[in-house]
Formats: sequence, structure tokens, C-alpha cells
Amino acid sequence: MMEYRLQPVAITMGDPVGIGPEIISKALCDPRVTACCLPVVYGDAERLRSGARLCDADLCVEQVASIRDARHGGPHVTVVNPHPMDASALSWGQPCAESGAAMAAYLEAAIDDALDGRVAAIATGPINKHALKMARIHFNGHTEILACKTGTRHYAMMLAGARLKVALATIHMPIHQVPDALCAPDIATVITLTNEALKTRFGLASPRIAVAGLNPHAGESGLFGDEEERIIAPAIDACLARGILASGPHPPDTVFYRASRGAYDAVVAMYHDQGLGPFKMIHFDDGVNTTLGLPVIRTSVDHGTAYDIAGRGIASAESMISAVTMAASQAAWRHRHRDGRDR
Repeated sequence: MMEYRLQPVAITMGDPVGIGPEIISKALCDPRVTACCLPVVYGDAERLRSGARLCDADLCVEQVASIRDARHGGPHVTVVNPHPMDASALSWGQPCAESGAAMAAYLEAAIDDALDGRVAAIATGPINKHALKMARIHFNGHTEILACKTGTRHYAMMLAGARLKVALATIHMPIHQVPDALCAPDIATVITLTNEALKTRFGLASPRIAVAGLNPHAGESGLFGDEEERIIAPAIDACLARGILASGPHPPDTVFYRASRGAYDAVVAMYHDQGLGPFKMIHFDDGVNTTLGLPVIRTSVDHGTAYDIAGRGIASAESMISAVTMAASQAAWRHRHRDGRDR
């Protein structure tokens, strides 16, 4: 049996004035991270050193201009910096055009290296939409940048933890817009992406996917709404016809509990808070955001830049650690899948 060496995983710093440098510093000192991959930070070395000092983390940081110059292994941490700047001019918790431009540059460089096969996966630190706007970058966040850079048309957000995995049919929109935004082909696409990811990135041979209804009691046979019968059920039927083990529409008030107890491998939720509310009740500290449908593996922390506590060294690194270890795990599963080892 062929053995696989640890693979490089890109960890993007996110906004260098947020909690990214702190939580990355903590994660790099955690044996769960060093045991699963060769971490390469995309960011600013001086900001990482500052974050390490805040957390009393013992890091030896080496900055390079390109991952081609990285030295894997040994006691040092390699930082790829595609956006050199005067880090001393930045202040914790104070986003600006410079920090916004930097966070985007870190992500774009990591995407390029992932597409070229120089890193096996990307784990992203938190960014901020307003800082992107300050830098005149017209994307709302990570997912949109990733989709544009990789030419991806169909993608989905999944929040993943050990007990519960939730994919979203719609993401960031007002509640009153959700019913009109739902359509059977789009829901079927999310179910299909979820099924593929569970197979090739989480190693499940026959994933069981529960699809939540939109309305109370999944519509109660049309008494509380007809979206279940008119839109959601046809999407499930189309997936069943292709051999996907999808079921529903399930009542939203019970399906997440049942999934967390092992009845299903993932739930497809109809809107953001329907899925993320139950998920964060269980995985608030260690939940991971992973993007489905991309040609590269991307995971992320499931929280923001936390400007209010940045620079204090108190931010939890659990989500960052989980994001890196999940990225490494997905990369390993994909490697085996491509080699045919799990067939």
C-alpha cells in the first residue's frame, strides 16, 4: 500500500488587523495541525509575529515571496507574502483600505497556488466585507472571489462538524426573498454537490442526505405553504432518480436533531439561519465552513474578524484548527479517490 506524505495546506491570514494572526499563531502550535499537514501561511510575517507575541506562541517565522521558495519541515513557519506593506502602520481592530487589499491578495495567491497544485488545500482566516469595499474590491466575501478565480458556476456553502453537516440552498438574503429564490434545479444542484463532497472529501460511500422543508411542519400537506410539494419534492425526486440517497422534505424543527443523532450524514437547509442556528448550537467553537463545487479544497473558520477583541490574544483558535485539519483530511480523501484506492 502506497504511503502519502504530509501535504502543504495554505492558511490565509484574512484581515491582518483582525484576529487572524492570533488564531493562526495558536493553531500553528497545536499538534493536531502539525500532525496532519505542512502549513504555509499566506499573509504578513510581521503581523504573524505580533499575533504570536500576543498569545505567547513560540514561532520562528520566515517570509518568502513565493511558495516556490518555501522550506517545508524544520522549526520555522513559512509565510508567503504577495502584498508587502508597512505593517507598523496597521492597528488592531482598525480595518482600512490597505488591510482590505492585503486580505484579498493573500487569498488570490493561495488560490493560484492551489490551482497549480503547489498546495493541496486552502484554509481561510476571517475577512471583512467592509474592508474589501474600502480597498475597492467588489466582492462580498471569500466564496465569490473563489468562484470568480476558479471559474466555478455551481457551488454551495456547507457548515461541517463531527456531529452535524449542513449545506445551504440559499445563503445571504432577506428572509422575505427566500421563497421566490428557491427553485427545484438549484436545490437539486446543492443536493448533488453535497452528495459528491460527502463521497470524495469525507469518505462516505453512500451518503444519506436529508432535505429540510421551508415551512413549519414541512408545509403540513399544503396547509402552511406549498413550496414543499411544488419545489422541494421535485428536486429530491430528480436526485433520487440519479441514485442519490436524498429524503424529505423533512420538518425543519426535527430534522437537525435527527441528523445530529446519526440518522443522516448531512442536511440541506433552505435558508441561512434555518441551517446555521442548529449547527452553531452544536459546533459554535469548532465548526468549519467548506465550499462545495470548487476545483480546489477550501475550508474556513465559521466566524468573523472579531475586531472588538483583536490584539488581545484571547480569541479561540478551535475553528481555525478544525478548518486546517478538515482541509488536510479532505485533501487526503481526494488524493486516495483520484488514485482509485477507495473504489
